[in-house]
Amino acid sequence: MSAVELLQKAVRLDTSGRMLEALKLYQSGIDELLKICKIEEDAAKKLRYQDKLKEYMTRAEQIKELYKSQISKGQIVDKRHIIENSTGNSYESVFGKYLKDDVTEISLDEPYIREHYQLVNLVKFCELVVLKCRNLRYIHVTTSKDARDNSDQTKAFASLVKSLKSRAITMNIEFSDHIHDRQIILNNGYVIKIGRGLNYFKPTASRFELGCFDYEMRECKETNVDVFFCPENKN
Repeated sequence: MSAVELLQKAVRLDTSGRMLEALKLYQSGIDELLKICKIEEDAAKKLRYQDKLKEYMTRAEQIKELYKSQISKGQIVDKRHIIENSTGNSYESVFGKYLKDDVTEISLDEPYIREHYQLVNLVKFCELVVLKCRNLRYIHVTTSKDARDNSDQTKAFASLVKSLKSRAITMNIEFSDHIHDRQIILNNGYVIKIGRGLNYFKPTASRFELGCFDYEMRECKETNVDVFFCPENKN
């Protein structure tokens, strides 16, 4: 899409409350408009582009700050301590009750999604949210990039993005070298913070034992789960 198309769509999504998806489009549109502005020789046009850039950049920063402030204002509504070697702690059991039809956008911060089991956990998470959140349209994932040769990360992400697209859900992957927090932000107001993120399950000794595919039967590593409700984050 052109800069104009990207930014017009961003404004439409922003107006309808789909701010996470709008933010990504604002950023992409700003990048494209910057390229146009740099090569524009007409002084009047260049000035108009600069004014628009300032407007869109300001709005993008406002959305970023809004999400930061909303998370900090949240109040704990649920706590769960997952005991070492315990079972019965699937994603469905731990936070499934917050995944409802009023969720249209999800932001997932997970520092490490590079090993095979971490990629599988991401797929498991996506399967759950697709089934539970029937109006879901956008998933934003922030993680670190795997710089190793022959990494499965790129292919796995591409396959998952394509699979979600077939269900009219857009997934955007953002790489960051500075991410440390682990959290799931739902745009119905809930924020789920898990000490170990999505990766609190222990491996099974074999693919042919209980718990290999059904995480409700899988033994877990010890971790804490805090669920916050942030009314300002509810669209």
